[in-house]
Amino acid sequence: MRFRHRAAALAATLALPLAGLVGLASPAQAATSATATFTKSSDWGTGFGASWTVKNTGTTTIDSWTVEWDFPSGTKVTSAWDATVTNSGDHWTAKNVGWNGTLAPGATVSFGFNGSGPGSPSGCKINGGSCDGGSVPGDEAPSAPGTPVASNITDTSVKLTWSAATDDKGVKNYDVLRDGAKVATVTGTTYTDTGLAKGTDYSYAVQARDTADQTGPVSGAVSVRTTGGDDGGNPGGGGKVKLGYFTNWGVYGRDYHVKNLVTSGSAEKITHINYAFGNVQGGKCTIGDSYADYEKAYTADQSVDGVADTWDQPLRGNFNQLRKLKAKYPHIKVLYSFGGWTWSGGFPDAVKNPAAFAKSCRDLVEDPRWADVFDGIDLDWEYPNACGLTCDTSGPNTITAMMKAMRAEFGNDLVTAAVTADGSSGGKIDAADYGGAAQYLDWYNVMTYDFFGAWEKNGPTAPHSPLTSYSGIPQSGFTSADAIAKFTSKGVPAKKLLLGIGFYGRGWTGVTQAAPGGTATGPATGTYESGIEDYKVLKNTCPATGTIAGTAYAHCGTNWWSYDTPATVKSKMAWSKQQGLGGAFFWEFSGDTASGELVGAIDSGLK
Repeated sequence: MRFRHRAAALAATLALPLAGLVGLASPAQAATSATATFTKSSDWGTGFGASWTVKNTGTTTIDSWTVEWDFPSGTKVTSAWDATVTNSGDHWTAKNVGWNGTLAPGATVSFGFNGSGPGSPSGCKINGGSCDGGSVPGDEAPSAPGTPVASNITDTSVKLTWSAATDDKGVKNYDVLRDGAKVATVTGTTYTDTGLAKGTDYSYAVQARDTADQTGPVSGAVSVRTTGGDDGGNPGGGGKVKLGYFTNWGVYGRDYHVKNLVTSGSAEKITHINYAFGNVQGGKCTIGDSYADYEKAYTADQSVDGVADTWDQPLRGNFNQLRKLKAKYPHIKVLYSFGGWTWSGGFPDAVKNPAAFAKSCRDLVEDPRWADVFDGIDLDWEYPNACGLTCDTSGPNTITAMMKAMRAEFGNDLVTAAVTADGSSGGKIDAADYGGAAQYLDWYNVMTYDFFGAWEKNGPTAPHSPLTSYSGIPQSGFTSADAIAKFTSKGVPAKKLLLGIGFYGRGWTGVTQAAPGGTATGPATGTYESGIEDYKVLKNTCPATGTIAGTAYAHCGTNWWSYDTPATVKSKMAWSKQQGLGGAFFWEFSGDTASGELVGAIDSGLK
């Protein structure tokens, strides 16, 4: 995608105090007359500052105190003051130091610490009793866990995630129930069930087990239907993939937000979203724009569900809006896309150690703050063993090594890649082993657009997304049909190929000839970049005057543009089905009209 430049992000940063006061209680009576209250005073994403306040609520003096609590796996104390803090696994104990152990009736004392990880304490005890001063039962069963949330549903597997149960003595593990029968016991709050049947309905619930091996009440149940069945093996299950790219920089000048997918009607008509882009640097997958991704606060009228973000919630921005979108439209799967035209320069370094690179990507995609948002990863390397903004000479097999490592890390999650559509002899498709890599991927997004454009400022004018060849085409092999044929000839199954649609046009100025093949003086003026304009603008300012090679063109004044219309999109979808392709994808949502005309054409064209 030649024009996917990351827009300048908002320069200001937000310093957000997180002073959440949480009294941890269990139905217990204190063995001593004291309480302990946890306060989280700050949070910087990867860590936090916090304190405990101990209060003598009795009528006699306390000579010493001990506070105990549990953190979930991955959360720990990194430093502490005014108490001696130790741990055994995830169980933490804080004892008074010499000068602050004595508390007169009504007196309080606090100790502080810094921590890492996203978790909150549970199972608090003060001097062996409950931190809220209630009675401590000898052996109380755990509470019900949260109702599981299903994600990453495939023909044969489903990923389940649930919120933790609580217990006065601590939760040891969880039983996972499928249709009422236990299928697994796990220590965490997530489980992937495999070996399922295609197109089949299942019901899942979970049940907590405490350290005394008592089970608590069963959670609510979630119904799941696996994909497949009558879909003929197409990726996505139950039909064709209809995927759109959502750009993080679109929330700035374009003022395009996740809620626009709802108001345009597009959310009902797509199956997948690629969130673009994460960066690739230092051999790792990294965040592309933290403000747009997970910091930007949304008001109620801007939010998918009409609920405003609060200053102290742990996740905001596009990631939280995507989470809300998936709750409203549970059929949508979201992939985190890394690279793109601007950030592909990091791939050659990253694939020097494919396993380490893949692990860094999985760690980021499955960060506990947003693990439920993403259903997999998309890699947009432009281009392996070839030139884009920069040139790569790592060899034809690098793409295969990278995808093999990704599949090993991501397991049953979606793994996809955006790839070149250069079907010329000796071109970019020939430069890398896309056939060998295909066995590890769910599908390729074949970028069947940007074949021609005003980087050749004098022309000849040519449609940037021709479906087929035509007399006078400037470069043989630069068509969708040539690209698809080249991939299938290398052993890539047709069902693993998605046809690309651009929701924009490319154009020249200084053109007198209406038909393709005319000369020009340079790129036409565009809203954001010379030579490029959104479909939603062109349909009104320069309506199509003709079609060629399955796409449209327009001559208005001295400007000449080529772009796809709802009619040409539908014809391309018919061709895609005829070829047995897995579906279609497009770049990108904000180029469409407010009513989602082009998304609607893709949806109806693939039915």
